[in-house]
Amino acid sequence: MPRSNPLTDEAADADDAAVDDGERGSAALEFILVGLVLLVPIVYLIVALGMIQSQTLGTEAGARHIARTLSQASSAEEAQRSAHLVLESVAGEYGMDPRTVDLSIACAPAGVACPSAGATVVVTVRTAVALPLVPPILGLDQMARIPIEAAAAQKVSRTWGTQ
Repeated sequence: MPRSNPLTDEAADADDAAVDDGERGSAALEFILVGLVLLVPIVYLIVALGMIQSQTLGTEAGARHIARTLSQASSAEEAQRSAHLVLESVAGEYGMDPRTVDLSIACAPAGVACPSAGATVVVTVRTAVALPLVPPILGLDQMARIPIEAAAAQKVSRTWGTQ
């Protein structure tokens, strides 16, 4: 059995108490501070990436569906009308601002009417995603936009327009 000395035991307890008083409560403060410093940027990144992914999916879906609509329409007028209806529908579904969506339609081979029998319709949809919480001061909101572009190609039937 170890021997104890009341004088040295009291001094050791006093030293431990002094060390504990200086460190008391700092772990909780450090945890909160480091947690906030790490958590806020991670949450912002998740929100920003979610917005970018949503717009990317919408842009890709718009290009694909518009190309299909153009290739299956029975006339050029119906194709244009259907393309704009599909674009409005996709923009509403994915929360895209229709004013910022740019649609371009081209046909290959070059020089043929678009759409025309046997041609390949190439649809390109462009938009930009504004990053969250960027203030509209000094044009920061315009500089903090991520451009997104999607293209889709669809072959038009050789019998298009004869039906």
